[in-house]
Amino acid sequence: MEFNAYSMLIDFMWAGIFLFAAKLLREKIKILQSLFVPVSLLAGFIGLAMGQNGFGIINFSSQFGSYAGLLIIAVFVSIGLRGFNFSSGGWKTNFDRIGSYYCFRNIGWAFQYAVPIIFSMLVLKVIEPELNPAFGMLIPAGFQGGHGTAAALGATLDSLGWADATDLGMTSATVGILTGIFGGIILIKIGTKKNYTKFVKDFSQLPEDMRTGLIQEGKRPVLGEETVSPMAIDPLAWHLMLILIPTGIGYLLTNAIQAATGLGVPSFSVGFLVAIVFHFLLKGIKADKYVDNRIISRMGSCATDFLVFFGVASIKIPVIIEYAVPFGLLMLFGIAWVVFHFTVIAPRLLKQEWFERGIYVYGYSTGVTAIGMALLRIVDPENKSCTLDDAAIVTPIESIIEIFALAAVPVACVQGNWIAAVAPILIYLAALIIVPVIFKWWHKHPHAVWDESK
Repeated sequence: MEFNAYSMLIDFMWAGIFLFAAKLLREKIKILQSLFVPVSLLAGFIGLAMGQNGFGIINFSSQFGSYAGLLIIAVFVSIGLRGFNFSSGGWKTNFDRIGSYYCFRNIGWAFQYAVPIIFSMLVLKVIEPELNPAFGMLIPAGFQGGHGTAAALGATLDSLGWADATDLGMTSATVGILTGIFGGIILIKIGTKKNYTKFVKDFSQLPEDMRTGLIQEGKRPVLGEETVSPMAIDPLAWHLMLILIPTGIGYLLTNAIQAATGLGVPSFSVGFLVAIVFHFLLKGIKADKYVDNRIISRMGSCATDFLVFFGVASIKIPVIIEYAVPFGLLMLFGIAWVVFHFTVIAPRLLKQEWFERGIYVYGYSTGVTAIGMALLRIVDPENKSCTLDDAAIVTPIESIIEIFALAAVPVACVQGNWIAAVAPILIYLAALIIVPVIFKWWHKHPHAVWDESK
């Protein structure tokens, strides 16, 4: 069926129906409340089961898998429109916060791109001698990259003679997403019990509205103020316009940069930077006083809910696993690493809200940004930890490095030069460990009870 505006309408109609159904389920089913399952996440699983990737009861349009990529631009634009969110501690505090966050994220990235290849060549190849030298790339493709990267890597490796790479890569991405969702919820449950979370405490102490999602009359906060007269333009239309402009410009600039340089920079980072410029433009013409940041924030949260739904509902679950034993061991290796990265490294490298900032990276490192955002929303619904702000700042740098790795590492591995492929990444990994030592970012775990029974 040809995709058009009405196809998009039907897609969002189904999204609305499943979000509505998930909201009712969240209100009534205790286990969904105890697991802090977001409505958007639950709705996404319903959509996955009902859609063409599940039982095929309903059919989304051919483009419904691309909505998440569009919506994530709007989410980061809503952050950029509020300007930089620096803490009151001054330049040093912000440098330490962003620098340690960058090192933490990229330690996870560098490990995924190098160590699984070594593990595959030195351990798994003993089990399966015919194992392709690029087999270890299934971890960064599926976990760090997600289904899109897995598909791209599969096409590359297929052209180099490994036809099974796409199916295995998509399976890896599915395992990664499930690890991010269910593993993340388990980690959050443990974290709230041990008081590691700053903004959300133990479930037994949460008020009724946080458990059920319904706010009682008399306790409902104000959404925002009408900063412009409806006689001129509707206040919601005004704020929506402010988001749409940098979102569209960010998308156009991303395509222009890619066409001019060949670099696939992330569109949401470009949109964030455009929104920052737009913020200062509004400030320069004295129009910023007519922008209500509460409304902008709620619009960003609205986009996040639909982003999570479409991100989960569009998962393509592969059905063929050619190498069950080595593949299973590789997945366990990847899962063990992301859990270790969060539970051991995060509290010792991230000082400010380590749990909130770490759980976002955990979700981001297991498949898609949407999962990281979903987990973050559970523990930091208002983004008070500045996690998304810092993510938008460091992602462009990471993307350049990742583009190089995706282009060079698989080819080098298939050609038998896997040692030469991982050597630069291991050097980068060592630098990411040494730099925090120089700046004194490494520290003891702030909660000694993590290693003790409570």
